[in-house]
Amino acid sequence: MIGKLQRDDLYSLEKYAELRPAFRDEVMAHKKHRQVEVGPHATLYFEDRLTMQYQIQEMLRVERIFETAGIEEELAAYNPLIPDGSNFKATFMLEYTDAEERRQALPGLIGIEECIYVSVDGVGQVGAIADEDLERTSAEKTSSVHFLRFELTPEMVQAIKNGADIGIAITHENYAHAIDRVPAPVRDSLAQDLA
Repeated sequence: MIGKLQRDDLYSLEKYAELRPAFRDEVMAHKKHRQVEVGPHATLYFEDRLTMQYQIQEMLRVERIFETAGIEEELAAYNPLIPDGSNFKATFMLEYTDAEERRQALPGLIGIEECIYVSVDGVGQVGAIADEDLERTSAEKTSSVHFLRFELTPEMVQAIKNGADIGIAITHENYAHAIDRVPAPVRDSLAQDLA
């Protein structure tokens, strides 16, 4: 489903407590087809309406938010991560299990968020538009989390809807890895983001 979340789309805290185990299982199964590992330390987690509803519901639950102003604040924070019908939106994570290895790697990956591309077989590629909400890279290092938007051309949208393969590449000088075609279940899930 495409479209931003409204307050009426959310469960009350009581209702969510009741539905949470089944809803969480549904979302976790859904998320399996919305993530792509690119090389050993980078993963794109493609967001959509369901993943953002889950994120908001969890924030409301943890923070015990039930007042209108607080709910609207969460909607305003997470709605921008829902695709608009002509794009993909993703949380990009640099993942290192060893904290020391991560500490050493991040200074060498400055600008990596500007070196990520989505390609559509036979049509072309687009680069990521990164961190529109706030800057996440300093002169010393990059962040391990970035928020990306891939704005697709109408030709790309049509090709994906017609079954074209989707590829992902990272071209940073210290981290160059590519996936020629994402798995079919991921491709099919991403196609649902397009109007």
